[in-house]
This record gives sequence, C-alpha cells and structure tokens, in this order.
Amino acid sequence: MQGLHLTADLSGCRRGTPALTEIDALRALCLQAVATAGLQPVGERFHAFPPENGEPRGVTGVVLLSESHLAVHTWPELDAVTLDVYVCHRRGDNSARAEAAVEVLIAAFAPAHAARHRLARG
Repeated sequence: MQGLHLTADLSGCRRGTPALTEIDALRALCLQAVATAGLQPVGERFHAFPPENGEPRGVTGVVLLSESHLAVHTWPELDAVTLDVYVCHRRGDNSARAEAAVEVLIAAFAPAHAARHRLARG
C-alpha cells in the first residue's frame, strides 16, 4: 500500500488561537482542513485536558479518513502544536490533499517556526 505521512511540529504559535484550548474550535478547524483538502471523514474523536492551576490546557483530536487519518495535539502553555496527516494512495495519489490539509492547519496556528517531515509509506 502506497501512502504519504506528513508531520509538522509547530512552535511559537499565535497565543489566544481558540483551537489551542477549545475543543469545538479544534474540531471545526480539523473538519475545515479535511473539507478544504477534499478528504473524506469517516469518524472523529476530540478531547480537552482539564485546566491546571487555573490555566487552560491543550486539546487533542483525530479525524479518521477513508484515506487514513489527521491528528492534532496542542500545548498552549508552550505555544506548540503537533500535526500528523497520513493518506493512502489506493485509488489515486492523495499527496496534494494531504499537503492542503496541513497548510490549512499551519495557517490557522500561525507558528513562528514549523518543522515539517514527509515520509513515503509502503
């Protein structure tokens, strides 16, 4: 099975971005990225971590795709986010779709730095 696995480690993300701390905002962003990229969601799961010492904590979310998955984990206390998008190429090359989804996510978090990684699978 051929595929493409993209990851990005974002640092210096824009403070106050709702998707860093709010489950509904992260869910909406992930679904927007999937829709914009033309990927097909088949399930989802999102979790918000409880505040600590009165400070908001991160959220994590996964959208299961017919092509594979998209995952996002946030650390607002570090202004950091990790992204993971994997697509299979069973019925055609989905590389451009994976790249488009990552671009939507990176633009939304507006990081000062993005360390991107690309791995051909299969």
